[in-house]
Amino acid sequence: MTHHHDSRAGFCRRTRREFFWEAGASFTGLALSGLLDGGFFAGQTRAADGVQAWANPLAAKLPHFAPKAKSVIFLFMYGGPSHVDTFDYKPKLYDLDGQTIEVKTKGRGGEKSQGRVVGPKWKFSPQGECGKMVSDLFPHLSKHVDDIAFLHSMTADSPIHGSAMLQMNSGKIQSGSPCLGSWVNYGLGSVNENLPGFVVMLDPTGGPISGAKNWSSGYMPATYQGTLLRSKGAPILDLAPPDDMSLESQRALLDALRTENSAHLLSRGDNSELAARIATYELAWKMQEHAPEAVDLARETAETQALYGLDNPRTADFGRRCLLARRLVERGVRFVQLYSGGAHNDDNWDAHGDLEKNHNFHAGNTDQPIAALLEDLKRSGLLDSTLVVWGGEFGRQPTAEYAEGTGRDHNAYGFTMWMAGGGIKGGVSVGETDELGSAAILPEHDGRTGFHVKSLHATVLHCLGLDPNRLSYFFGGLDQKLVGVEHVEPIREVLA
Repeated sequence: MTHHHDSRAGFCRRTRREFFWEAGASFTGLALSGLLDGGFFAGQTRAADGVQAWANPLAAKLPHFAPKAKSVIFLFMYGGPSHVDTFDYKPKLYDLDGQTIEVKTKGRGGEKSQGRVVGPKWKFSPQGECGKMVSDLFPHLSKHVDDIAFLHSMTADSPIHGSAMLQMNSGKIQSGSPCLGSWVNYGLGSVNENLPGFVVMLDPTGGPISGAKNWSSGYMPATYQGTLLRSKGAPILDLAPPDDMSLESQRALLDALRTENSAHLLSRGDNSELAARIATYELAWKMQEHAPEAVDLARETAETQALYGLDNPRTADFGRRCLLARRLVERGVRFVQLYSGGAHNDDNWDAHGDLEKNHNFHAGNTDQPIAALLEDLKRSGLLDSTLVVWGGEFGRQPTAEYAEGTGRDHNAYGFTMWMAGGGIKGGVSVGETDELGSAAILPEHDGRTGFHVKSLHATVLHCLGLDPNRLSYFFGGLDQKLVGVEHVEPIREVLA
């Protein structure tokens, strides 16, 4: 017996809830499509027809307002440099050296109510026209304080490396969120489609704790994640094509990918996957030709190479990376992050045992190259459009961590970072910690005491012409933001 399906009977059996659901998924969608602008479903849907031009998701985009900076160089001092031994002058600590005092601290060793004071191991002296007090650790960098804004009341939410690193890079102490470089890449795109928009250069001792999470694009497409670049040898690993595939063959593969696979994705109404794949292959194809030129330091004069300390084994590695950073922003790369220190313990600024040995080593490796970077950017006119950020994931306590020695524990409740370049006033110091440097005190900023990491991120985005409270990415049913759901102001005291 043949059964005939009566569609009218099936329709009559629909519940009222099912009727509204189906209506909302169909008829109202027609009206919605008319209200959306033409770019809503992305240029890739039109590119799939083989007629319209394909739109690169990394193409340059307009900022929210006129920017002061076009690029960022983030000098990340991994491990947590001691603010009271570098830029936050606390004369009282010298006299208290060795004494046990009442002071509340919280670090990896837990909460303590008293501790043995470790006096600063270096002398401070006034520098520049602004008279900024700077430690002897930085004889070269101290000559550039009139171009720098120091933030002395930075605060973070965690005194533990892993979560503090993630927050400084992504705004969250949990993993899974896009980092600052990815937000910049997403918000502005790249003005040079032959190079990555976001580059990361690690210390030769290895990467930081949490690894690639620190330059991940999180829930954004992989197009926006950081690209690791080496200062020696092949600049980018696994970039060269197989021996049996020429550049022409790769181009043909890209064209086929755009046309043949796009029809399938279009039928599913999903083009983001295809867009990310094409952008990744396209960038890799172009970088094979352009990346080697960008990292060819032989094109620099002998004077410039000496300025960065490339002729000195102590400064050669970090100097090479600083010089590469200048060459990259010169070529339109939006965000460059350099790590000083890697791996664990004294391979980075994490001075738990011998403070003098640790900080003498890392400051000695980086002082001249960083000073050279500021000088080189300034003389070339790039400092006006390049924002330079210096700092670690937190600072260090004014007291010793152990019964003996000069090591300091972590301090996320008051530490120093600095900024220079595009959109930033020079020769200023804002915020402060208490007389021991243990915690941030006034001014109250954005509802918090001191300058929270979110405020730093808001300042970076603002200098790039991006409103930190408008820049969002829809994920998980929410408009996600780097600075979170609450309104965050940039640190206006340092804005030019």
